[in-house]
Amino acid sequence: MRRLTALNPVDAPDKSRELLNDIIGRRGSVGDMVATMAHSPALLQGYLDFSRAMKRIKLPRALSEKVSLAVQEWIGCAYCLNAHAEGGRAAGLSETDIALARQGTSTDAREAALIGVAVRVLAEPSSITDEDVKELRAHGWSDRIIAELVGLVTLNLLTGAFNLLGGLEPAEETA
Repeated sequence: MRRLTALNPVDAPDKSRELLNDIIGRRGSVGDMVATMAHSPALLQGYLDFSRAMKRIKLPRALSEKVSLAVQEWIGCAYCLNAHAEGGRAAGLSETDIALARQGTSTDAREAALIGVAVRVLAEPSSITDEDVKELRAHGWSDRIIAELVGLVTLNLLTGAFNLLGGLEPAEETA
């Protein structure tokens, strides 16, 4: 059940109106989550800046979608799960890849190690040890990727928690 309403630019606070109009000018429309975030100019600006920055991470898009699927499965945001499954398909993931990612793993041991740590960053960050970081490095993950993993998890927490609080749900599929 929807708890927060999406705003049209005309109804949004001044800074949010400016941000929404800019997006509409570039893309033609804004998504439901962004229109709902417009209630808070600070949140909307922060989300847009953070999201834009995280598009520059070195993690391949398909793996980024796997991490997002694993994290969103844990968070429980159906809206985000749908979006990341769609994004994963567009990045070349199979239905098996998507299903495994939602279980927090991959057929590739290197990816599985990274995905597993991502879920722990979300669920129990205090449990991460020196050995966990050593294992990621042993799998060939750089300190940059390890650092960016925290950003990716954080972005997913922001969107998933916002959507759950706001009551945003995936659109009903029509036959």
